[in-house]
Amino acid sequence: MSTRPDTPTPPPATTPAVAEPGGLRRIATASFIGTAIEFYDYYIYGTAAALVLDEAFFPELSETAGTLATLSTFAIGFAARPLGAAVFGHFGDRIGRKAVLVVSLLMMGLSTGLIGLLPGYATLGIWAPVLLVLLRVVQGLGLGGEWGGAALMAVEHAPKGKRGLYAAAPQMGSPVGYFAATVTFLFMSSVLDEAAFQSWGWRIPFLLSFGLVAVGMAIRLKVAETPAFAKVTEERETAKAPLVEAFRRHPKEMLLGAGMITVVYVMFYTAVTFCITYTTKTLGIPKNDMLGLTLVAVVVLGVSTFLVARWSDRIGRRKLIIAGAAFGVVWGAVLFPLLDTRNPLLIAIALSGALLCMGIIYGPAGAYLPELFGTRMRYSGAGFSYNLGGVLGGAAAPLIVTALAETYRPAVGGWFLSAMALLSLLCVLALPETKDRYLDLV
Repeated sequence: MSTRPDTPTPPPATTPAVAEPGGLRRIATASFIGTAIEFYDYYIYGTAAALVLDEAFFPELSETAGTLATLSTFAIGFAARPLGAAVFGHFGDRIGRKAVLVVSLLMMGLSTGLIGLLPGYATLGIWAPVLLVLLRVVQGLGLGGEWGGAALMAVEHAPKGKRGLYAAAPQMGSPVGYFAATVTFLFMSSVLDEAAFQSWGWRIPFLLSFGLVAVGMAIRLKVAETPAFAKVTEERETAKAPLVEAFRRHPKEMLLGAGMITVVYVMFYTAVTFCITYTTKTLGIPKNDMLGLTLVAVVVLGVSTFLVARWSDRIGRRKLIIAGAAFGVVWGAVLFPLLDTRNPLLIAIALSGALLCMGIIYGPAGAYLPELFGTRMRYSGAGFSYNLGGVLGGAAAPLIVTALAETYRPAVGGWFLSAMALLSLLCVLALPETKDRYLDLV
């Protein structure tokens, strides 16, 4: 008989995969390296979308129209993510976490590398943006299956009382992946003149993905299946339709979890996609200066993500997420006034504040979302909820902020950020604390 995920039961015995020397370290590394590579792939597209893709694939449009078209291709990748979460979550809950993580990594990495090989509009005409959209869809499908599996790999292997700490491993893939993407673009734009960078230099970060995916595959293939899923398989209690079961048993957790995570996407993709476009093209700040300032902000993201994830094992996930969302309500209102000063220090503070808000929420979320669901539908439930929040926040935010800034003034875009942070705050207030739940439940 199935047990509700909030019912206290004794935790399972430690499995050989975890007990062997270095087992947990290898699991954490596999969770981290995969998401770091996956997010590197995704973020280089976001950076390229802000800097060069409008000229390469939409040269016949005006500057504003080209920016909106490029951001739309960015949004399409997010729209594909819930579908990827549904498909990969289904098989992850049916046949295991490990196998689907290998496939998701391949889809993401190979599609990213192919973008680097894709000829532009001058060569292929209308087929260039069409093929770009198709590769973005494949990218989105792969990343839709990535986060849920990586988070579960860490959480379901973690020792008692350390799920927040071990769930920090896949969460740290985000800032590290973005840091690597930004450094790569900064290096290429520094060693090449503008013409060379616009012509072919921007492609190099995409092509590096071919090598990175080989490294990720080598590491992930050595990791054992999680003990929680192994127990469900042994007892023949896997769900036939895990996503359907997740919606049937946990509709509140599915929808409110998506709302809770929305502000993470809003803050991140506004800060690193729209704000780069706005500061370089509207405020006239040099591209390399802005890339350097975003590196400062992403360090803040990485430190806050790790520390808050670790603290969540002591004081709870929910309290910290509430604090992060409340901070976001305030920061949305001050983000654009700080950017408009054109002062590098104040711009660094503006971007760092946005990513600090993200880190406070994102750190605990690696354990919080999986803990909301039972083992037999955890991959589907956590992954779909996480990626649904991505559609609401990551896909829509840059487009809405761009439209508001063009129609009214940039500060109005900041008010939108505050409104989305308030939405996330209300959602987490309606959810329970989860840090003391056991995971050996179906």
